[in-house]
Amino acid sequence: MIYVDADACPVKAEAEAIAARHEIALRHVCNGGLRPSSNPLVEIVYVADGPDEADKWIADRAGAGDVVVTGDIPLAAKCVEAGAHVVKHNGEALTPGNIGQALATRDLMTDLRAADPFRQGGGKAFSKSDRARFRDGLERAIRAATA
Repeated sequence: MIYVDADACPVKAEAEAIAARHEIALRHVCNGGLRPSSNPLVEIVYVADGPDEADKWIADRAGAGDVVVTGDIPLAAKCVEAGAHVVKHNGEALTPGNIGQALATRDLMTDLRAADPFRQGGGKAFSKSDRARFRDGLERAIRAATA
């Protein structure tokens, strides 16, 4: 099973295409706003409105043999702990070996943003090369999860 933390996920279509090619069920989990897919392997799961509801739903279900697509580091940590393979939107795998560092970096960046509320700027635009790296990362995660 592939679980996609679908709220604000830029690679939903890529995940669906790869899941279809591998004939693996995929669940887009979100608070709403997604249209149903015509692919019988794809299910849209709508959770209650509220912070982290999609994350909680995924964390309660993901485990060994599953792949989770998320940019949410605390959710990734729970899924890694449960034995799932986790891929960020940029294709980076989050594993038992690097999830601690990812959590620490997230916490540091949260503290830095809180210390400077006037800090401006955002992330760079999501590019074609980012999508290609995601596709490669998801392929690797699927191979590892089904091995």
